[in-house]
Amino acid sequence: MLTLGFGLASMAVAQSSSSSSSSAPGAQIRQDDGNPTARPRAAQIQAGGASVTLETSEPLFDMGSALNTCGYDADLDKSLPVRTEVRNDINEVLKTSEAARASRDALCTYLELHRLAGSALNVGQYVSLALYLSPPPTMTPNVDVSDLPPQAAQVEQVLPLLRDFAEKINLHYIWLQHRPEYDAVTTRMHDPMQQMVLGTNVFLHMPVSSYDGRRFLVLLEPMLSPALTNARIYGMDYIIVTSPQKTEGDVLPVRLEQIRHIYLHYLIEPMVYSRGQAMERMQPLLRAVSDAPIEFIYKSDVVALITECLIKAIEAHMFKIAGPEPKRPRSGFSHADDTDYLTLRNAYDRETAIEQQRLVDKDETQGWVLTGYFYGALTEMSKDGASLTEQMAPLIYGMDAGREINHAKNIVFDKTGTIEDPLRYSRSHAPLVGMDRAELDLATGKMDEAADLAEAELGKPNGDKGRATYVLARIDLAHGDPEKAMAGLQQATTLTKDPRTLAWAHIYMGRLYDTMTPPERDHAVTEYKAALATRDSRPDTKTAAEAGLAKPFALPQRGPAPTKATQAKPEDDDKDFDPTAKAEKEAYKPTPPKP
Repeated sequence: MLTLGFGLASMAVAQSSSSSSSSAPGAQIRQDDGNPTARPRAAQIQAGGASVTLETSEPLFDMGSALNTCGYDADLDKSLPVRTEVRNDINEVLKTSEAARASRDALCTYLELHRLAGSALNVGQYVSLALYLSPPPTMTPNVDVSDLPPQAAQVEQVLPLLRDFAEKINLHYIWLQHRPEYDAVTTRMHDPMQQMVLGTNVFLHMPVSSYDGRRFLVLLEPMLSPALTNARIYGMDYIIVTSPQKTEGDVLPVRLEQIRHIYLHYLIEPMVYSRGQAMERMQPLLRAVSDAPIEFIYKSDVVALITECLIKAIEAHMFKIAGPEPKRPRSGFSHADDTDYLTLRNAYDRETAIEQQRLVDKDETQGWVLTGYFYGALTEMSKDGASLTEQMAPLIYGMDAGREINHAKNIVFDKTGTIEDPLRYSRSHAPLVGMDRAELDLATGKMDEAADLAEAELGKPNGDKGRATYVLARIDLAHGDPEKAMAGLQQATTLTKDPRTLAWAHIYMGRLYDTMTPPERDHAVTEYKAALATRDSRPDTKTAAEAGLAKPFALPQRGPAPTKATQAKPEDDDKDFDPTAKAEKEAYKPTPPKP
């Protein structure tokens, strides 16, 4: 597993609990700690893991190998050589083993009986299931079958056949034999992916620290068609399964623009959906796009439409024309050199701006009718140097709904082209339950719902009492009861075994100490050090704790006041914060008791 830390240049190589040791020098090997309280999630994302990771998966390899054995040949000629090599290895075993052939036949019969129309849908159901499997040889779902995504649950009965096939073929041995080829392509993708993530964050001025318990995971699987990108949104996890293709020279084996598109969804969706209720005034926009060549979800969900339009505008801003970008000469250059550079730079910027506007116009004719609005607003935002987090409220609340609806009605949609949407089959969310649901409700300001779920968790004999107590403490803080919040946070540190929950409980206690009257700085420093000592390993907890050590925590400050151009309404003045931010800001004011 390659971990991409925001602002970090280091690369950590780790393995899943079932894989062999990495051969990379200085590799950091991580094993499942067997913590029974760790909550199961898609793709075996480890509790306390990094927010953004690039990985391979043995269960996904096994599923892809099974599909290939049973006639899945899509884009074989464009795939990496390892795909053919694995197929040949499996065929050699089949030639000499009657038991293996019988197991294959039973598996292939099941796959044929459950075939769906369309390769993407057919393969996608098995990819979805593989994301929820424990490592071989068990390969069992890490959630209840009732909690699996619908497309995965409908083929769950393939698992006994898959386990038998893997055993008869000795797929684990084949996996180990070809693991260096998997590691090689993963390593090759690390730096470009890290640059993409960092470049996107820099462009949007996104903060490093943000506790929401969400993950962005890219899984590389060469046994699948390079033309197929499976993007999945499962609860708070955003997952992309992509297959590298044969390339020459410096051409990357996967399409980074698709990965960036999903990464933008990962960054932006929580900010937009938390203000979904305020966008009811934009509902008439759906009638204007009813004839557009876009997926039904964007014609029926105005928040989804607005989110996609904002992402399209960001992608247009980040678009660069083909060819090298002019570089300013280094020290020792002449005045003539500087003049030549400025001439080339201006020409490059003009051509880039023209192509960016063409891209915006094309997006609008395809149905993304707010792309132009957001493109212009982002241009102003870049001049101010403000982050997207700070400017989300002016972007949303400052929109002239009537003007944009009329603009959309006058667009002539182009229905001749095809729209490639990597999220097309991703919206079958696994239902969030228990504390996962409670934390999402907390993040989106649904305090009562979060409290009900946390109280229910406390009542269960084997409930996650540590997380439940932590959530209730956060709710107490948002409701303006810091004394009760402090007591709850202290109790959570004694109950939880989850390093992430433990770290953030200490961080919140540190912040409470910092905002006492007078501040209890010594106690705050102790809490921040305790947070670091949990070794959560996530960049946001580390950054938040180190920031608390560097200087006392300050109360959240308002972003810049909306300009006249944003047309923000006075009653929306406080909505540039997350739903809980204002309440928590008020909650810090009373003086909590000293423990």
